[in-house]
Amino acid sequence: MKTRSVVFLLFMAIQHSISATEPNKALIALSGKLLLSVKSETPTERIETELAEIKKENLVVGLGNDNARKTFWINIYNAYFQILAVREKKKVPEIFTERLIKIGQTLFSLDDIEHGILRKYRSKFSLGYLPQFFVSKTIKDLCVQEIDYRIHFTLNCGATSCPPIAFYEYDKLEKQLETATSSFLKSDVEIDTAAKTLKISKILQWFKADFGGEAGIKTILSKHLKSNFADYSISYKKYDWNQKLKNYE
Repeated sequence: MKTRSVVFLLFMAIQHSISATEPNKALIALSGKLLLSVKSETPTERIETELAEIKKENLVVGLGNDNARKTFWINIYNAYFQILAVREKKKVPEIFTERLIKIGQTLFSLDDIEHGILRKYRSKFSLGYLPQFFVSKTIKDLCVQEIDYRIHFTLNCGATSCPPIAFYEYDKLEKQLETATSSFLKSDVEIDTAAKTLKISKILQWFKADFGGEAGIKTILSKHLKSNFADYSISYKKYDWNQKLKNYE
């Protein structure tokens, strides 16, 4: 009997471990549904209420791994930027800083989502090299475990220089992130082979540490643009902040 009890307890522990990381795909799909409703300009209030009323612990467990967190929060960010800009008429800087997004019975700002959850509470003012000093338990419970530089090519802040908005799906996320990164870099990077210079988006400077510093940036560019840029010099283009809403792929 004791042996059976031990085996049963081990089985339950394994099941708990699996369920702790197995994502709730219905929850993730809800984020895509919100974004689709925003794009199609159909009412979003019912979906917003559904997201707001999720129990926080269900949100933590339901987004049980980094791919689930990235998929969910990228869609939420892109949907809510449009909602706040179009419906609520919010402007910079308050559109980023005001906690107006209720998810899991908790109010978040766009900055909370980008720099707290998707960038594992890195400061937005330190090129990515420093952490935020005061971080809530909720952000720590929900944030990714590893920063993925590719998220910077998925988030749209309503400016002309932003990447376009796409719909991210859990089962396709890896391919989608690679596609988003390659597509942005191929269309944005200016290469002068004679002078051996690269002019690249300001995004890579603002979050330089996320990309592994300048050496990491060159490695990423070499990978996605299929050329060796190790001995090239880098400069950063001026960011075009002119508003460009509803920039969907």
